[in-house]
Amino acid sequence: MDHAELLALFDRDLREGARPDGPDARVERAGDVVRQVASAQGWNGVVWSALDEAGADAAIAGQIGHYTGLGLDFEWKLYGHDRPADLGRRLRTAGFTPGPQETLMIGEVDALALDTEPPAGVRIVQVTDPAGVDLVADVHEKAFGADSSWLRRRLLARLSGDPDTVVAVVAMAGDEPVSAARMELLSGTPFAGLWGGGTVQGWRGRGIYRTLVAHRAHAAGILGYRYLQVDASSQSRPILERLGFVPLTTTTPYVYTS
Repeated sequence: MDHAELLALFDRDLREGARPDGPDARVERAGDVVRQVASAQGWNGVVWSALDEAGADAAIAGQIGHYTGLGLDFEWKLYGHDRPADLGRRLRTAGFTPGPQETLMIGEVDALALDTEPPAGVRIVQVTDPAGVDLVADVHEKAFGADSSWLRRRLLARLSGDPDTVVAVVAMAGDEPVSAARMELLSGTPFAGLWGGGTVQGWRGRGIYRTLVAHRAHAAGILGYRYLQVDASSQSRPILERLGFVPLTTTTPYVYTS
């Protein structure tokens, strides 16, 4: 499958055909826009659109009205190939703030270089209970310097209500959690998504991130998934390219705060 075909499959299955990412969320189609609506603690935003120059501004205004009417801030997840070509400018004009740009990367599981092991003294543990979720959240706070309460709620809800849709792992050095990540499984599609990979300061540069990618890729292959999808930062992109992932387009979060 060439890049254009793969990107079209991604758009169809994961964006236009998006599914709720948690038990408190729903996916709605409003004209040429697909959006998720959740609680204030969940993720709210536009995941797909098929707009033209004539109707884009009205569609943007419609989404602002919808979410602000619910009292919710939201994100418009813009991809580099979305139309019209100036959609990012239109979002900024409407009051959205762009976040850091990332690269959408796809890896075909059977073609990835997965022969990697954790460094000496580090073991990979799969998360199955609240204690494990606490370890993942602890790593997230230390690695990214951000509140992890949303991640704790999301993982607990997935593991208790729909455990077949997520694989979460933590790298332990003795009793210390030093890296963590999760994989979200999209049943009925060939895609699994890699999210949240982070390593605490002092343990970076030792191959732990690469090992967590390989661990999840093995799990995805066993479960029958063909592709892994990642929104890669500039730091993780080179690692993923060495493992065999290919860049398809960019993705930028545009956030609207009422």
